[in-house]
Amino acid sequence: MLFGRRDFVKIGSLGALGVSLEKVLRAKANKEVSCILMWQSGGCGHQDTFDMKPDAPIEYRGEFKPISTNVPGIQICEHLPFTAKQADKFTILRSLKSRENNHERAINYLLTGYLPLSTLEFPSMGSVVAKQKGPRNGMPPYVAIPNTFPSYGGGYLGGEFNPFIAGDPNVSGYRVRDLTLPVDVDWQRVGNRKWLLEQMDKKYRTIDANTDFDALDAFEKRAYDLMSSPAAKKAFDIEAESPSLRERYGRTPVGQGALLARRLVESGVRFVTVAKGWLNYDTHGDNFNIMRKVLLPEFDRAFAALLEDLHERGMLDSTLVIARGEFGRTPKVNKDAGRDHHSKCWSAVFAGAGIPGGRVLGATDKTATEVTDLPVEPEDLLYTIYTVLGVDPHTEYQTPIGRPSKVVNGGHLVKGLLA
Repeated sequence: MLFGRRDFVKIGSLGALGVSLEKVLRAKANKEVSCILMWQSGGCGHQDTFDMKPDAPIEYRGEFKPISTNVPGIQICEHLPFTAKQADKFTILRSLKSRENNHERAINYLLTGYLPLSTLEFPSMGSVVAKQKGPRNGMPPYVAIPNTFPSYGGGYLGGEFNPFIAGDPNVSGYRVRDLTLPVDVDWQRVGNRKWLLEQMDKKYRTIDANTDFDALDAFEKRAYDLMSSPAAKKAFDIEAESPSLRERYGRTPVGQGALLARRLVESGVRFVTVAKGWLNYDTHGDNFNIMRKVLLPEFDRAFAALLEDLHERGMLDSTLVIARGEFGRTPKVNKDAGRDHHSKCWSAVFAGAGIPGGRVLGATDKTATEVTDLPVEPEDLLYTIYTVLGVDPHTEYQTPIGRPSKVVNGGHLVKGLLA
């Protein structure tokens, strides 16, 4: 989604006619924008990465020092040197806040745009995009690398809109399940089995009206289509990449996951999540050693290489890249040299899809405890992401309990993010 100076002059002139910025953005939205979500599971410390407070007392600022980026005036953590060289390509949003401080509930809130309910499971962003946009070029619309965890799925939309699980592309001899046949099976036998399954389905449908059959149909068709698709096999063949490029991303699960994500969106996948695992950023103890030695170097290489690679291939304008977790970490370092859960403020990074780079939006106080400018709640975040991806955030679905539900529970565009 690209906008020039003339576009915004026109937008300003339309205000008197009652035409909102949001409507113009939607009208001009690139309908083929994909999304790569670099998920920092567990909650990444904002004051140790993108919102450092070097003038705060030591018990707040911690052990890390800021470094300059390639954009004058913007500084980030010293352990993100590769990312610092790509600052002209991304916007830092320092003012996210949430009402949830528990991991699973916070993840649910950040991925669905709804506070969790015990009676209804809401669909995640990737699942909504999968339903609204559907497959493209024979590829699954939604892929999770390496795996999934709570709230990543289709919720009340059903299992048909769960992500395709790619596994860990960093393992030796990486192969995706469901894409290769056993060595003793040929396509003639697969065809025969498919015919037999169809006959059995017809028989059992006459005696069972359970809607689970629909999800089984969708999974079976997806697996069959992927197994028979040369394009899918090519997209997942990460070993086709040059060794030098793979090294640039980093030979880690996150690094190779980011590289595979680039290959997938290049081939038509609409939404890809890349995560190291479950709660890796949950650094209640030994925060600085874990961040310094493992988490930040791995993320730094992967994120920087992804932005640079997408830019070099002319794909950044059509790919929204987001790096964030479910909340931040406490401003004050605890007795175990760690930081605990903190949902009052934290940072996220956005690049591509027409979002200008080289900027910082929002602000926190001198100890990174509270938002002082441009507070952004999860509803606002999802509302904006859906708008960028060409999904109307006012879209409603019918839930199993018979009530309509919008894809996000309110919210509005994040001021300044798209302009």
